[in-house]
Amino acid sequence: MTETEAVEKHRSRNGNVPPEATAATTEDVFDHSYKEKEGPKPPRIIVWKNVMLMTLLHIGALYGVFLIPLASPLTLVWSLFCFLISALGVTAGAHRLWSHRSYKASLPLRIFLGVANSMSFQNDIFEWARDHRVHHKYSETDADPHNAIRGFFFAHIGWLLVRKHPDVIEKGRKLELTDLKADKVVMFQRKYYKPSVLVMCFLVPMLVPWYLWGESLWVGYFIPALLRYTMVLNATWLVNSAAHMWGNRPYDHSINPRENKFVTFSAIGEGFHNYHHTFPYDYATSEFGCKLNLTTCFIDFMCFLGLAKDPKRVSQEVVQGRIQRTGDGSHRSG
Repeated sequence: MTETEAVEKHRSRNGNVPPEATAATTEDVFDHSYKEKEGPKPPRIIVWKNVMLMTLLHIGALYGVFLIPLASPLTLVWSLFCFLISALGVTAGAHRLWSHRSYKASLPLRIFLGVANSMSFQNDIFEWARDHRVHHKYSETDADPHNAIRGFFFAHIGWLLVRKHPDVIEKGRKLELTDLKADKVVMFQRKYYKPSVLVMCFLVPMLVPWYLWGESLWVGYFIPALLRYTMVLNATWLVNSAAHMWGNRPYDHSINPRENKFVTFSAIGEGFHNYHHTFPYDYATSEFGCKLNLTTCFIDFMCFLGLAKDPKRVSQEVVQGRIQRTGDGSHRSG
């Protein structure tokens, strides 16, 4: 397929899409040709190892909550800082940069986002981006890794506790992922993912408070490491669950993703989800720029510093046209 043909195909699915956006990728565009297989669904195979690890993680995080009064103010500030850095590794890194290619990042910025992504410990960038592209291409079908039609629990965490549906695996293998394979930062992180997670997700958050201001290792482990990590996980999972179930749909009422302010706040800008699934190539994931969108502010600042460039944006004309054609009538400007 030529670039022109790809652009036209993309435009026919999503309305008036700018050619510069569609030339970048069509792998995150919903595939209307996919049909779920008829007959009974394959049985759910529980991954008991994951069940045990997630249970222990959340118990540890709950214990960390009770330790908060014992932590120094600097430790709490450090925990918030680690939350923001690890969240950016997902939102600005694995999501907006590597999954959707909605802007371009310099090598220093890609290295920073790769390190931050290891701090978030949500699978390596390659796997995260592959699964996210499958999610967009086959949203709310058997081929969607965290299909919200299967309920809140499944979309939130349950999808990590069972084997993937065969269609998720099949469609993921067929995606064009040469851009990810060609990125040396992505492949380096993938190669050394386990040690990078050990260092960035657990050791650095725990050891810095102990070394710099004498915090106990016990508090350092349970608050900036375990509690912070669990909070980042759940903030990310809410995008898959809550933002696919509760909220309004001002841009496209025919799809499940919603605009959810609570998710926008907790996931530093990722809750404008009806907009995002309507215009997945927009770097801001919202028509409102930096408003309630810390990730967009970060990318804008990186562009100001010259560390990022070419952020893709949807014109107001296209947005307003889509609101009129397919919105649910709930749109409010600003």
